[in-house]
Amino acid sequence: MRTRIKICGITREQDAMSATQLGADAIGFIFWRPSARYIDPKRAGSIAAELPAFVTSVCVFVNPTLDEVAAALDRVPAGTLQFHGEEPAEFCTRFGRPYIKSVRMKPGIDLVEYFAPYAGATAWLIDAFDERTYGGTGTSFDWNLLPGGLARPWILSGGLTVNNVTEAARRLRPWAVDVSSGVESAKGIKDATKIAAFISGVRNADG
Repeated sequence: MRTRIKICGITREQDAMSATQLGADAIGFIFWRPSARYIDPKRAGSIAAELPAFVTSVCVFVNPTLDEVAAALDRVPAGTLQFHGEEPAEFCTRFGRPYIKSVRMKPGIDLVEYFAPYAGATAWLIDAFDERTYGGTGTSFDWNLLPGGLARPWILSGGLTVNNVTEAARRLRPWAVDVSSGVESAKGIKDATKIAAFISGVRNADG
């Protein structure tokens, strides 16, 4: 199975183009204002409009309002939604769009129980826990906490870099991997050389 790759926290058109030309399957736009990688929906829409066929735009939210989601979808109408906060399943499903539900993993979380209400998600994303923020921390979690046999395709995130992504993809066999800080030269600024090395590392794991 080929491991899919999402490059998240895109803020510039040139970074989106580099990622897709190098083989990324999805591009993530952060619509959570406290994030250093926040992007205005209008700007995200301009970038999304230039993406080639078969590359998915992912609109990432943290506990958004209805209006915030609507504003993003007005500019990125084909976007897949990603909910990275404490959104209930009823909220995630009300937009009629495919969605990804995330969890910030730490000891004591039962992933099977946590994700049970989100059976309608197209995928589940497992990220590292941080008390201060949601995603983009550059830190990983204990992969030994992951159970086997999750009922939905799942995405590995949290502290992935070229130095560990081959091991992660080969050992854990996620449906996809999600990276942001691990391919940056500064927050919100991607590095094409790092993206290329990261994608190569994933492909090496695929064999």
